[in-house]
Amino acid sequence: MTSKPYTAVLIVPTGIGASIGGYAGDALPVARAIASVVDRLITHPNVLNGAQLYWPLSNGFYVEGYALDRFASGSWGLRPRDRNRITLILDRAIEPELRWRHLQAADAARATLGLDLTDYVVTDTPLQVTLQTASSGASWGTIAHPDSLLRAANRAIVECGAEAIAVVARFPDDEGSEALQNYRHGSGVDPLAGAEALISHLVVREFQIPCAHAPALQPLPLDPSISPRSAAEEIGYTFLPCVLAGLSRAPQFVTSLQGRSPSSDIWAEQVDAVIIPATAAGSSAVLSLSQSRSQIIAVRDNETRMQVTPADLGISALTVNSYLEAIGAIAAHRAGVSPISLTPQLGAIGECRERGGENLRVRKGHLNSKL
Repeated sequence: MTSKPYTAVLIVPTGIGASIGGYAGDALPVARAIASVVDRLITHPNVLNGAQLYWPLSNGFYVEGYALDRFASGSWGLRPRDRNRITLILDRAIEPELRWRHLQAADAARATLGLDLTDYVVTDTPLQVTLQTASSGASWGTIAHPDSLLRAANRAIVECGAEAIAVVARFPDDEGSEALQNYRHGSGVDPLAGAEALISHLVVREFQIPCAHAPALQPLPLDPSISPRSAAEEIGYTFLPCVLAGLSRAPQFVTSLQGRSPSSDIWAEQVDAVIIPATAAGSSAVLSLSQSRSQIIAVRDNETRMQVTPADLGISALTVNSYLEAIGAIAAHRAGVSPISLTPQLGAIGECRERGGENLRVRKGHLNSKL
């Protein structure tokens, strides 16, 4: 008898200053390692995007954040794809030279990676992105003309035949800001991440199509002292390559129960393990999956600005110190081995104590119904 595929979900929320996954693709090594010990790894662009850099995972599923929330709630399924036709949407606010840099990156992806890109679409109005920081330190942002983005996405689908959409919006250049300098030196929150998530959420929510975003910015002056974790964003004119590579094989979304036909479709009830930072347990996807049979694994040394633990929310979770330990926990879970059996603190079992009369009545009723 063939066992079912072991499926894990790796979540590192964007824009919350995660010490691993809060920078330019620095959670990719984690994703690569976890993918090697599971059959299917579902994760999101914040984990897999590394600006100019990316890594193809044959068993990885690149799922935008809003879609991941819908998947976790059981409302949407994931249908694996070998290839998507991608349409590039460019913000009208992007200057001509910067636009050409992004178009050349798209052509390079066609010529060197063999990706399937359609003709591009330009928004009819500048999107006018602004950046904000919450009191917690998390980043967020606004778009003055979301209607222009949605009209462009509709054109991409109807006129260009898009099966996935890559958006490039002109973001504010803020070279001298303290937030940007902290981020470049490995001690701050990505100032762009919150606004980027808003852009992709809009498109996915409206059209139920894979989407990811790359910001358009002028190149920064050379700084020899930047952190290795942010260095991927320093080596080119655009962050687009990783987005195109991710979208090329991103799963399509099954948004109706009537669509449950191919056996390859993936649904939330098939998720075996969910790996999260220990202080970022409050996301919609985590709350949904915590109500299922999935094993929640919380990683203590991936610190964030959120400070919301599984215990704070009454979520049962296995807390580990590092992603190295998380990989071991996944291996044990997959093998059906209790984690406590792998420690020297294994004590003798005791008698199960009754917690209260109401519980006893429930159990007796359940027992009598089975007899």
